[in-house]
Amino acid sequence: MDPVSLQTGVGRAPPLAVAGTVALFALFLSLTAHLAARNVLGDVPVRNAFLVGPLPAAIAVVAAALELPSLPAVAVALVVDALVIRYVYDLDRRLTAGVTLIHAVVSIILGAILFSLYVLVRSAPG
Repeated sequence: MDPVSLQTGVGRAPPLAVAGTVALFALFLSLTAHLAARNVLGDVPVRNAFLVGPLPAAIAVVAAALELPSLPAVAVALVVDALVIRYVYDLDRRLTAGVTLIHAVVSIILGAILFSLYVLVRSAPG
């Protein structure tokens, strides 16, 4: 059985691969931001969510590329996420906290499901 390789090494990725990773992660975070905003606020335009995803995605990829500690990077990404959500949706602090919390929860759950499916498919025999 061949083990699933999840990382090739730091500093070896070409710039196009890094840009693709940021773009894909930004799209994922935009989708989960829209799901969170709809859950808390009701009917909201989808274009607002596309403004939420890119900054936290860039922070996560830069932190991983520079091998920075994970917990401070996650904290910074959550604070930036809350600030962008507050600005884009024009919310008070309480609603901002609710949308940010739901966004984090939805992102973790959906990310875990997608990652588990990826590992399951990659480890299938044949």
